[in-house]
Amino acid sequence: MRRVVITGVGVVAPNGVGKDAFWRACVDGHSGIGPIRSFDASNHPIRIAGEVHEFDPQPFIPDKFRKSVKVMGRAAKFGIGAAGLAVADSGIEIGRENPERLGVVMGTGLVPMDLGELAPILARAVQEDGQFDETKLPDPAHGDAQLFPLWLLKYLPNMAAAHISMAFNCQGPNNTVVTACVAGTQAVGEAFRLISRGDADVMLCGGADSRIDPLMLLAYTALGTLSRSENRPAEERSRPFDRLRDGFVISEGAAVLVLEEYERAKARNAPIYAEVLGWGSTFDAYSVTKPDPDGRGGARAIVSALTEAEVDYRDVGYINAHGTSTKLNDAMETAAVKRVFGETAKEVQLSSIKSMIGHSIGASGAIEAAALALSLHTQVYPPTINLKNPDPVCDLDYIPNTAREGKVKFGLSTSFGFGGQNGALVMAAV
Repeated sequence: MRRVVITGVGVVAPNGVGKDAFWRACVDGHSGIGPIRSFDASNHPIRIAGEVHEFDPQPFIPDKFRKSVKVMGRAAKFGIGAAGLAVADSGIEIGRENPERLGVVMGTGLVPMDLGELAPILARAVQEDGQFDETKLPDPAHGDAQLFPLWLLKYLPNMAAAHISMAFNCQGPNNTVVTACVAGTQAVGEAFRLISRGDADVMLCGGADSRIDPLMLLAYTALGTLSRSENRPAEERSRPFDRLRDGFVISEGAAVLVLEEYERAKARNAPIYAEVLGWGSTFDAYSVTKPDPDGRGGARAIVSALTEAEVDYRDVGYINAHGTSTKLNDAMETAAVKRVFGETAKEVQLSSIKSMIGHSIGASGAIEAAALALSLHTQVYPPTINLKNPDPVCDLDYIPNTAREGKVKFGLSTSFGFGGQNGALVMAAV
């Protein structure tokens, strides 16, 4: 198996665009959560989110591909922008690479459709009694569709990976992972495996997602997963592991990592942020909405990743936790860590950057993988902000409120998603 290293990091997040801005914000404990600006949320039950404001991917992608931005959905724009940032950061000359040895794996979730575009079209088929008559929908064959011809391409889940591959001429392995909140983590893990077993030399991998629209927010509100603490400032609503937490804050964004075979990265004097050593994926088979409270599935994912990495759990010094700020997830993650680390669980440091950026669903694992790589590279570990009232059930060292420095060789990133998905990545400082 070949060694795999991270040589480029691109991040588009609510608290910073670009690796450096994002990392400074995380280390400083700066929140990117605020009032929703992308639509009028004044009468909506949820009025705060982690938005990426006024993002334009065109400065980060090849000139010849910029015209394609108009057919991209919001998540794909974040994804291709993050990819462009990662490629530039890696210093790799894409045009000199064998395109058949370049690949892309991206994670994402459900791609919401623009209700503003659909409303006038669907309204034509609503009868006076409120029933829906499909026969009244416009017929594209007769030129009255009222839809942009390439409208559908904005909402296909594989479009982020497709656009990235076309922009950077990646003709090798290509895949899109749609495993809820584990998608970004799994995309990095799959890309790692492709390089380690020799199917590719360079992979662009990560996740991109955007769910901040009225219908998606209503759906998550109906599930009872979002924070409703309207008496708190927006930046204090996401509070993982805190006794007063009451749900996650929805957000959006993307992260793309350039993964590369170690020897070729060394030969071109590439920057190396961290080495990816292993990953694990398991399923709870417990509930489609609730994690196994005992953390058995999560623990098995961590053990699987450590086993592939050939790393003893006692050598792990930092965990970039999933830490959603929901009652069930935070308690389950704590239980999973205790299952794996046993009596040494309270000696390992954990933190959740979701306290600063919210939960970007399919992109979250990728953004957190980027944060783990940057932690190992800088030997600085971001805080869990808003952790002021520790939950007795969550009694580990979550690096409350202030970043730390310290020498760590091995780190772990964990992700858990609806349906019972679990994922874990192991990285090492280089």
